[in-house]
Amino acid sequence: MNSQELNTSEYLKGIVSNLPEKPGIYQYLNSESTVIYVGKAKNLKRRVYPYFSKEHEPGKTRVLVSKIADIRYIVVNSEQDALLLENSLIKQYKPRYNVLLKDDKTYPSICVQNEYFPRIFKTRKIIRNGSLYFGPYSHYPSMMAILELIKHLYPLRTCNFNLSPENIHAGKFNVCLEYHIKNCAGPCVGLQSHEDYQKNIAEIKEILKGNTQEISKHLQEEMQKLASEMKFEEAQKVKEKFLLIENYRAKSEVVSSILHNIDVFSIEEDENSAFINYLHITNGSINQAFTFEYKKKLNETKEELLSLGIIEMRERYKSLSKEIIVPFLMDIELNEVTFTIPQRGDKKKLLDLSLLNVKQYKADRMKQSEKLNPEQRSIRLMKEIQQELHLPKMPYQIECFDNSNIQGADAVAACVVFKKAKPSKSDYRKYIIKTVEGADDYASMREVVKRRYSRAIEEETPLPDLIITDGGKGQMESVRQVLEELKLDIPIAGLAKDKRHRTSELLYGFPPQTIGLKQGSPLFRLMEQIQDEVHRFAITFHRDKRSKRQVASALDEIKGIGEKTKTELLRHFKSLKRIREATEEELATVIGAAKAKIIKDGL
Repeated sequence: MNSQELNTSEYLKGIVSNLPEKPGIYQYLNSESTVIYVGKAKNLKRRVYPYFSKEHEPGKTRVLVSKIADIRYIVVNSEQDALLLENSLIKQYKPRYNVLLKDDKTYPSICVQNEYFPRIFKTRKIIRNGSLYFGPYSHYPSMMAILELIKHLYPLRTCNFNLSPENIHAGKFNVCLEYHIKNCAGPCVGLQSHEDYQKNIAEIKEILKGNTQEISKHLQEEMQKLASEMKFEEAQKVKEKFLLIENYRAKSEVVSSILHNIDVFSIEEDENSAFINYLHITNGSINQAFTFEYKKKLNETKEELLSLGIIEMRERYKSLSKEIIVPFLMDIELNEVTFTIPQRGDKKKLLDLSLLNVKQYKADRMKQSEKLNPEQRSIRLMKEIQQELHLPKMPYQIECFDNSNIQGADAVAACVVFKKAKPSKSDYRKYIIKTVEGADDYASMREVVKRRYSRAIEEETPLPDLIITDGGKGQMESVRQVLEELKLDIPIAGLAKDKRHRTSELLYGFPPQTIGLKQGSPLFRLMEQIQDEVHRFAITFHRDKRSKRQVASALDEIKGIGEKTKTELLRHFKSLKRIREATEEELATVIGAAKAKIIKDGL
């Protein structure tokens, strides 16, 4: 450490030793006075001290600490204030080592325009001009369903004219087609009052907030009042509105309408990202649904990432919910807010729904990513195998063996090779069983494995990271015995099939244990592909060998036909069946008239 680094270290330790033991925000700055990290703390001194009191393992945290040249901090009154301030400062400075919300596309919102006769429309641009925005909507059909409901319930203007009282009074406008088809009540020419229009807008805002139950109740009361006054036509119009609202509520209500003003959060993560789903529940209906992604920077925990997500979403959607449903215990305090981890009932259904959404979003992001970079899929599958089987390293090269014979006849074996989770057909190998008499699959497996890896050791070719046998525990034991004899330490797995000859389970370890594979998952499909491929390769080789033997034996019985003639016939006609079907003239063009007659008579 040079003198400048030593001075910096002493300077930072001096700041840390004087930090207050109060809630607050700390900022790390580099030598250019750029904020590179913002953090929150219940206790500033206890949170920051560990960064500078020990030598960190090689990794992102050590890199961050090496770049810190100065520390700033802000003391606040409560943990909630710290959370809000942290969120604000991260947005302001976009520090290099903080997780940042990844908005890879702009979701649409519904705008209630700030004007005398407000228009309502979908938009992807947020303009701070006093207009109200509801959203963003991550599920486009949900937004369109609400807009369609509003369109049928309320006649609203769609024109872009400046409908100020002065312009309307001056008679600057004429009604358009929308008025004639009863989609607009004609406020441009004074046919609809400002008061009546604003009453509609107030009800629309309640619908957009999710308060459809209140609107429905109000419409029902109005309908009954009009009916009691014998105003049946007006009552019928209100009834149509009431039925539209009820129909919408029936489709959108997911749980009991008793559940009101609740936030639901769930989280899924992979190595580089965290995915968080947010649902806002009003009167048992999902009023907001949004899933977003954080890119990890410093191996942040699920709890830290979810805390950031909760603050971000509640601020973005201006949520004042007093209850937040989460999947696990949170070390976070918000004023007058209760955190719930439901185990059963309607609240558990909401959490499950949120988890379903976040898992789907993660899967979609993965598919998009893998389309752009196919290598990612291979790496993910190899990592999954490594994690499932607790392998010491990723199985870059996987080799799988299978035997094939009919009652011991024409016994053969095959080895298929997968590299980076993809077939490497140039490395496939076929084996004719030489030392085993009869149908002894275990002995055949021992012979083939020994031949393959003895040669690999001799020629110093790469050994596999994982060996898979097409069979159960007996085949695995056969392979283990050979590897032990050759002093090789290669993990062994077994793939078993069910009664319908479908891939059913993966075995691993000694004694072998069943590893659960979710049917239809990418990992299951890879194992199925490996098993199908080795079986296909072995069967094809066995059939070829058997058909050649059968052809050879039939021709062998004909006197006067030697090896050269047989070879010429097979090269030209490909099979014994075609040789039988050929005319004497066709045979003569290949082997001459004399031999053609002999073969025709002999067959």
